[in-house]
Amino acid sequence: MDGEREREASGRHTGAGSPPEGMPPRASDPAGQTAAEEVIADRAAAAARRAAAATGRWTAQAGRATARVTAQAATKATRATARGAGTAARSVGHGGRAGAERFRTFSRADGADESGLSRVTELQVAASAGDAAFTVALATTVLALPVGQARGQVAIFLLTTMVPFVVLAPVIGPLLDRWRHGRRWAIGSTLALRAFLSWVIAGLVADASPWLLPVALLSLIAARTYAVALTAGIPLVRPEAITLVTANARQSVATLIGMLLGTLVAAPVGRIGPAWSLRVAFLLYIVATVLAIRLPAAVDSRQPTRDGLLTGAAAAVGPGVAHEAQQRTPARGWRRLRLGLDLPAVVTAAMVTAAGAKALSGFVTLFLAFLLWDQPLPGVSSVVALGLVVAAAGTGNALGSVVGTRIGPRSPTMVAASMLLAAIATAALVTWRYGLVTLVVLGLVSGAFGQLAKLCLDALIQDRTPDRHRSRIFSWSETRLQAAWVGGGGLGILMPLVPTAGFATVTALLVGVLAATIMIRRGSATG
Repeated sequence: MDGEREREASGRHTGAGSPPEGMPPRASDPAGQTAAEEVIADRAAAAARRAAAATGRWTAQAGRATARVTAQAATKATRATARGAGTAARSVGHGGRAGAERFRTFSRADGADESGLSRVTELQVAASAGDAAFTVALATTVLALPVGQARGQVAIFLLTTMVPFVVLAPVIGPLLDRWRHGRRWAIGSTLALRAFLSWVIAGLVADASPWLLPVALLSLIAARTYAVALTAGIPLVRPEAITLVTANARQSVATLIGMLLGTLVAAPVGRIGPAWSLRVAFLLYIVATVLAIRLPAAVDSRQPTRDGLLTGAAAAVGPGVAHEAQQRTPARGWRRLRLGLDLPAVVTAAMVTAAGAKALSGFVTLFLAFLLWDQPLPGVSSVVALGLVVAAAGTGNALGSVVGTRIGPRSPTMVAASMLLAAIATAALVTWRYGLVTLVVLGLVSGAFGQLAKLCLDALIQDRTPDRHRSRIFSWSETRLQAAWVGGGGLGILMPLVPTAGFATVTALLVGVLAATIMIRRGSATG
């Protein structure tokens, strides 16, 4: 009995220290504590694995759903972009075709298609586009006006611009007159030469060669030769329904269109490098060369007969040519050219007026560049103010071209004189009330004045001078007008930076131009 009690007590004592089956050991036992930690860690790891697996499944499902949505959105966006690009391309195509159709209607109106003037207008667009690409390429190098530099450097630049005209009047003009019976080939040769020089200059720009400036000046000589030859041939293809002023104005509008198109093409390409813009100019000049060769035969002057009278198309340009070819009275003073030619008084007066417009343009450009840099207008930066004036001048130039197409039978002399009076009044207004608004108005008026005065001068030369001397007279005229621009710019450099004094001086200059034209006309009437 006592033995059984001892065994039960011993069993209770032993069982009290052991945990039940399946339970973790008690913490009081180090071995049991380690086993408990291992069990808890295993269970936590298993739970983490199950959570990770669930998260992976959810992530995969979300990824597949996102991929499907993204793919659908990308497909829709691609289709929308394709539709938008197609619509834009169709719009550009329709706009281009509509613009081309409108230009063809403009260039062929009033019998210009039958006479051949429309081909000249189309040629002018291509040649001007090439000029724009050429200018874009060299606008920051040899053709850049250094208005931000010292006055002496700007004066050297002005003198450099006269270099192409040194050979224009004494050499190029007489050569064009001698070979006027092959004027189409002369025009085409100048364009082919400019194409070749553009390709050469592209290499010179890449190598930073010192020959860049001489070759660029040679290209400018070819450009002026082209302008003289083309302008001299316009009377031979002018339809009877329009005046010479209108015919010349159409070429000015074509020039604006070509410059715009050439800039739109060459400017993005020029971001790669100026050499690429010059290669664009090369291609455009090649196209213009082909168009020049395809000009109508009427552009070439007919051979004179033994009695000295012109025949064919040259005899049909108007009574003024025949009159000047047969009866030319001796002239004095301004009416006498140093080249041994006599000019009608009306042509000389128009040339003086156009020279006044050029002088005004040169003065406004350079005088304002230095004045606004030294004395900015209140509330506006110098760059913005000068940019507004230059933009107004460009707008005035374009308006002058458009107005020129609508002048009709109005007298070129009266048109030029009216614009001269408007320029005098505007310059006096700036002298009295100097400010941004009056400067912008002056830029607008000076641009229109310069364009209309040049159109009227060209028309009078074409109508009142003989065909056999016309290229020489145009060369002389272009040289004198460029000299007037340089003279006006030089005056703007030399003037003290006082607005009242500067614009009072240019107003007096324009009044002097008006007095000179009156004296020339009166001298002709009394002579």
